[in-house]
Amino acid sequence: MAVIELKNLTYTYGEGTPFCKTAVDHVSLTIGEGEFVGVIGHTGSGKSTLIQTLNGLLKPTSGQVLLNGRDIWEDPKKIRQVRFQVGMVFQYPEHQLFEETVLKDISFGPSNMGLSPQEAEERARKAAEFVGLSEDFLDKSPFELSGGEKRRVAIAGVIAMDPDVLVLDEPTAGLDPRGRDVLLAQITSYHKVRGNTVLLVSHSMEDIARTADRILVMNDSHAAMFDETAKIFARDKELEAMGLRVPQITKILSLLRERGWPVGTALTMEEAVRQLLPLLEKGGVRP
Repeated sequence: MAVIELKNLTYTYGEGTPFCKTAVDHVSLTIGEGEFVGVIGHTGSGKSTLIQTLNGLLKPTSGQVLLNGRDIWEDPKKIRQVRFQVGMVFQYPEHQLFEETVLKDISFGPSNMGLSPQEAEERARKAAEFVGLSEDFLDKSPFELSGGEKRRVAIAGVIAMDPDVLVLDEPTAGLDPRGRDVLLAQITSYHKVRGNTVLLVSHSMEDIARTADRILVMNDSHAAMFDETAKIFARDKELEAMGLRVPQITKILSLLRERGWPVGTALTMEEAVRQLLPLLEKGGVRP
């Protein structure tokens, strides 16, 4: 079942002025319930504009955004409800923390939805658990935490609203490798447990390869590709022509194939090891 459907979606900045620029141009696609979709594209490709139309932060210049089959702008007075259903985590979300304790900050979204203090706190505690924040953190000031911990608090604040669709814009930006791995593992775990739809925007092809079922490639305001992750990264030459790259391990196996080695596509190191070990056991001799 489709949770999000875009029909000829177009968004133009500064329409009617000499400075107008079309950032998203006639994009049509369908995202199913429970999918994990990676969104990639070079800077200025339109990916950030696209995701901001999904919960009504930007109103399309033309075309439609359908959420569970209904145009989100059908009744503009209800656009606030759409934002509870499609939760958005912006890049560096920790800059938006403001409450005196972690628990209060995570509870803010559910409280804004009209839930009782008890229900909001219950959701906040569950969301904190999802992102790996123990009870010890909840009474602390968010400003006492490390960068990675603040990021998790901010993401928990959106998760606490229990959105049907969770959109994450570069959630691992600025984190060290360990912090990145921990956060991605928690997002993946949350997706599996909650079973909702997740869209992950990232410049890291490795992050996308490890998490996404399908990938949307934005290029010059158009949806250039939308397919299964392995099929997208198998088109490495086309991606490189757009200024993108494939995961390093995928590129290595691609080069080995070009040299006659019997290997397929690998998205992760684990997949590559499974393919290369049998060859190494044979002495690394090509058949």
